[in-house]
Amino acid sequence: MSETHTKNHDYHLVDPSPWPVIGAISAFITAIGAVLYFHQDSYWLLILGLLAVLYTMYGWWREVIKEAHKGDHTPVVQLHLRYGMIMFIASEVMFFVAWFWSYFDASLYAGEVQQYLRTDLTGGHWPPDQIATFDPWHLPLLNTLILLTSGTAVTWAHHSLLHDDRKGLRLGLLLTVALGAIFTCVQAYEYSHAAFDFSGHIYGATFFMATGFHGFHVLVGTIFLIVCTLRVGAGHFKKDNHFGFEAAAWYWHFVDVVWLFLFAAIYVWGAGDIIPH
Repeated sequence: MSETHTKNHDYHLVDPSPWPVIGAISAFITAIGAVLYFHQDSYWLLILGLLAVLYTMYGWWREVIKEAHKGDHTPVVQLHLRYGMIMFIASEVMFFVAWFWSYFDASLYAGEVQQYLRTDLTGGHWPPDQIATFDPWHLPLLNTLILLTSGTAVTWAHHSLLHDDRKGLRLGLLLTVALGAIFTCVQAYEYSHAAFDFSGHIYGATFFMATGFHGFHVLVGTIFLIVCTLRVGAGHFKKDNHFGFEAAAWYWHFVDVVWLFLFAAIYVWGAGDIIPH
């Protein structure tokens, strides 16, 4: 009878789990809470839904970590986990494509936007007359150097892990987390000194949506790496089984690359009068 249940393949058949159902209910509560917040200014259900989503993430990922420690993450399973992360990052790429599309549509066709909406949102050129843009070679350049250095640090951490250098792994992660936190602080300072706000014109809306969502991703990535740092302290991650760290590193490099496009397109290219009068 025991031979019938002997595992003779490299795949992992997960045990029954409540987390998909709990996650779906949590997401539904969050969506309903968002609708109520938009229409009735009631936020308690939205907060409840978000807390439930966070709890789902904690519980579900905790089970995945336990599966890895039990040896369920064979090379085949790790490969499929990587495919899943690649698909997730691809979906994130398309998310940012939407914001870039919006920015370029408003900037390259400023005159058409003005005629279509029948309002003077751009003055027929880009950036609009009333907008004082950021100097790209000041804080934006500093943040670019900070984020590129953090990408180098997380690569150092990964290299250290592959060579069983736990000290280098820990130091690389700590440096990456510190640089990510500094980036967020610099961007918050930049926002507080912006000469324009979110509402009232299309430049502010496209600028803050694109750079703000990137800032949110930096914050999420920083939390991701903090969790990895805590796991390193607990003795997790081996050179042949460290998908959690690998996923965090991929996500951080994705954040780096997106910022390079934002810096080039919005801060540098969009700093001058692109569309002539």
